[in-house]
Amino acid sequence: MKERLKSLLKRTGLYHPLQTSYRSALSFALNQYYRATYNKYRGKGFRCNFCDASYEKFVPEYPSPAIQKAIDDNEVIAGYGENVYCPNCMSKNRERLIKAVIQTWLQIAGKSILHFSPERHLCDFLKETASVTTVDIAPGFYTNIDHFITYADATQLHFANESFDLLMANHILEHIPEDGKALKEMYRVLKGGGVAVLQVPYSEKILQTIEDPYINDPAQQAALYGQKDHVRIYARNDYIRRVESAGFRVHLLTPDTLSPFNIYAIQEKESVFLCYK
Repeated sequence: MKERLKSLLKRTGLYHPLQTSYRSALSFALNQYYRATYNKYRGKGFRCNFCDASYEKFVPEYPSPAIQKAIDDNEVIAGYGENVYCPNCMSKNRERLIKAVIQTWLQIAGKSILHFSPERHLCDFLKETASVTTVDIAPGFYTNIDHFITYADATQLHFANESFDLLMANHILEHIPEDGKALKEMYRVLKGGGVAVLQVPYSEKILQTIEDPYINDPAQQAALYGQKDHVRIYARNDYIRRVESAGFRVHLLTPDTLSPFNIYAIQEKESVFLCYK
């Protein structure tokens, strides 16, 4: 029944607007709740590098038990945990990490940036000094972002060769069945000497990426991959091999290298993949 209703809403063009309204209302309500319960979080220990608010702890995010089992069994670095959202501005741990990395290792002033599935706080930060093009395969989901978002299929990008200095795809490729095609397209539209930040959930425990192209069931995908719209769990070394096969040179920033950013309540075991052309 649920899937039939979803299909009907998609055919009528109402699905994305309704989903966006729901998500925006939920985010607003949660934000107001966390601000109202400030005493639960106040103190020192973590600082948000978007709004500069400081708290003893940040807001946790836990998945369902089935998803948690998939994550735990494979030791997936996936973004869930004790300190995820800033109680003040609701920035997420993966946004805060990438902002810190950009400010430390990359120069973006005056650059052209292609930002897939843009996160609101990170997109606003990039727009301060760079020319940002934002895209998604379902742009209707992003009415809460003050930036025009165009449709784009990552496996068939409509941009010319070498159009961008920087490419930002934060937790995108695990959703794309033909990730090899997407990586080659990302390489094609990136300028020589450019860099792509290509974060994904990954595991250092498994030796081979877990995927089955014949599974097209949200419940099975959630149980196997840790999220209902994921199509794989990457083995870290295999992920690097796939990125390099598309032509990139991967520079890995390890958790030890990133440890000075723990103050921003990042996911402490996460590495960052800087992929150069």
